[in-house]
Amino acid sequence: MKSKRLRGPSILLAALLLAPLGASGHHSFFGRFDRQSMMEIEGELTELLWRNPHTYLTLRTIDANGTATDWEVETSSLSVLKRQGLVEGTLKLGDRIKIAGFPPVGAKREIYVRHVLLPDGRELLMDTGLTPRWSSRALGEASVLSISEGDASRPDLGLFRVWSFVRRGPRLFPEVVDPTFDVQSYPMTAAARAALAAYDIVSQNPTANCAPKGMPTIMEQPYPIEFVALDGGDIELRIEEYDLERIIHMDKATVTRELTEPSSLGFSLGAWDGSALVVTTTRVSWPYFSQIGIPQSEDVRIVERFAPSGDGSRLDYRMTVTDPATFTEPVTLSTYWIWIPGVELLPYQCTER
Repeated sequence: MKSKRLRGPSILLAALLLAPLGASGHHSFFGRFDRQSMMEIEGELTELLWRNPHTYLTLRTIDANGTATDWEVETSSLSVLKRQGLVEGTLKLGDRIKIAGFPPVGAKREIYVRHVLLPDGRELLMDTGLTPRWSSRALGEASVLSISEGDASRPDLGLFRVWSFVRRGPRLFPEVVDPTFDVQSYPMTAAARAALAAYDIVSQNPTANCAPKGMPTIMEQPYPIEFVALDGGDIELRIEEYDLERIIHMDKATVTRELTEPSSLGFSLGAWDGSALVVTTTRVSWPYFSQIGIPQSEDVRIVERFAPSGDGSRLDYRMTVTDPATFTEPVTLSTYWIWIPGVELLPYQCTER
């Protein structure tokens, strides 16, 4: 935990106990912001880009000498903000607002905002799991992303429905959201450790754009997923992030895996184990295990197990990654989604800044 202070009446840096990032921590976030400190600034909202993959604001501050400074303010994706009840008209150009967020680690005037205090005294919570900082009149607390498991059950629906991200659940790749996680705890080969050490998370981050993540990285994302049965027996896994679609081939006798060119999502072959779907994915060209830069080779083999709970309220997920070029032994990760009646996938419509 650290505390800093900048001179000037409108800027305050205050110490903050480390909190998990909830639904953020994707795309261009990494390496740019100090997630263990909190900064406050106050000024006029002069620009607003309300879109995926992240929403951007420009805040103009005026110091004691009358000098104006424009701050680039980044926050959660439009999809997350919509699900928290924050819509485009909540913020208006010309508003004088106060914000608190993670300060930059470099010289650029930028902040990753977590709290916004509006002129009328309401506070916007710009991510899930936050506690109001200034006001008892908070918007953004009621979120489907914060619903706990077990609130609804439908065992008759099986796998084929929409499953929702659980903020309170375990993260598939803890290194993505927890800056204290020891990434060296992965059983990496010497070559993989060297590649990770040489990786520049700021300039080489593969998610700092609208290019969809590949396997297995894409399975760590804070949005709903949906399983759809296709004509012919195959299964489509729809992922809200990037409006992505994964095809899971179910007929081993008719697939032509050997003719399939490697791709970022690879080639997925599924089989039923009771009510659980087991998916084996190979021929993956995506070069990363997770977006912090752990490398991945085209020899990777990913085995996933999607298992609905007996009461139909939860979908347990386990992934085992075998890649001799990266790991000295298979790596198994797990998380889960829950069923929330009425939730649908929203158009992601990612837009480059």
